[in-house]
Amino acid sequence: MSVLVYTESEQGKFKKVALEVASYAKAVADQMGTSVTAITINADDISELGNYGVDKVLKVNSSDLEKFNANSYANVIKQAAEKEDTKVVIVSSSADSKYLAPLLAVGLEAGYASNVVEAPSSASPFTVKRTAFTNKAFNMTTIDTDVKIVGVSKNAFGLKEHKADAAAEDFSPSVPESGVHVESIDVATDKVTIADAEIVVSAGRGLKGPENWGMIEELADVLGAATACSKPVSDLGWRPHGEHVGQTGKPVASNLYIAIGISGAIQHLAGINASKVKVVINNDPEAPFFKAADYGVIGDAFEIVPALIEKLKTFKAQNA
Repeated sequence: MSVLVYTESEQGKFKKVALEVASYAKAVADQMGTSVTAITINADDISELGNYGVDKVLKVNSSDLEKFNANSYANVIKQAAEKEDTKVVIVSSSADSKYLAPLLAVGLEAGYASNVVEAPSSASPFTVKRTAFTNKAFNMTTIDTDVKIVGVSKNAFGLKEHKADAAAEDFSPSVPESGVHVESIDVATDKVTIADAEIVVSAGRGLKGPENWGMIEELADVLGAATACSKPVSDLGWRPHGEHVGQTGKPVASNLYIAIGISGAIQHLAGINASKVKVVINNDPEAPFFKAADYGVIGDAFEIVPALIEKLKTFKAQNA
């Protein structure tokens, strides 16, 4: 009756969300007085999971699962849950997990709580805190089904190290035939991706043109951050659509979100409200974004951002 956690990987390497959900699963297992079992699909080195409280790993290696398929992946996780007699399954809030979680819930006749931000406040009844109304509020949700599925919001619980053995066991579930493939693809680069970023530096039409994005990329590089943009910027072709964040783009749940030259349309705010700290730099004191900001700087981005970069470089050099 261990807690089962689905740990996502890409090209054999664990995503950051895999380690976060493993940390969360450990917290749940401690509350329930049980252990943590992880299921991996075509992952290479599983030893890293042992750093985050995983006691056992069910290793699935199948050429039929090289491409993500929500039905197939949900079916495989269902078989793992049944094998382990699991009552709680933990998944992330990545695009892939949001596709498969409802299918898994149907297969296991389980209740599913998405956008969970904290460890359960109670294991009996099983109660979790979730974001609601596009991250403007929280609610407490009780799952009363026999089997429960929890979708953990990105960067909500964090990485918690707990040393465990992570004993490996080969698992060979049946893989159903399916002709439908749904994929979420990020172009591989040597930069931090929006999906994994703890810090995001985003800019809008206030930058006046694509030729001015150098300072945004430099600020992101100094902070170890991902770069992003508003919808009008991607629509104009100044930046790739893969960097568009907001309600109609990629959702952002970073620890720090810096918005430069973005007015703060409601669609943009809806997509970034889950970020913990929001910093706004804009020369318009009436910009709507200031109402949602934790910190605001009124002024010219072309003066403020270069000065900020130099201050950060000096700080990093002094603390190297």
